[in-house]
Amino acid sequence: MDKKWALVVLLVVISPLFGVYLAALVGYHEPLDVAAEKLGLHDLTEKTNWTPFLDYTVPGLPDWLGYIVSGFMGVAIVAALGYALARYMGGGDSATGKVP
Repeated sequence: MDKKWALVVLLVVISPLFGVYLAALVGYHEPLDVAAEKLGLHDLTEKTNWTPFLDYTVPGLPDWLGYIVSGFMGVAIVAALGYALARYMGGGDSATGKVP
């Protein structure tokens, strides 16, 4: 496996340490959620949620594992879009990052 992909895999695997465990440990809340709460705005996610994984969780899985699964899905989507765009724009090799 290429070193850059190994780094991406490592970062996705350790991401729950920061996004789940340490965030809960220090009581971190998303700044926009805090601002909305102070303004008295209500959460409409039940009605407007169009994302496959709300708050990076997967129903039926522990939070840390859902965080990893959603991370890999995000990486796969971005990589596929980058590959498709590179092919469309000139047939570049997305594996090496070189575009003719």
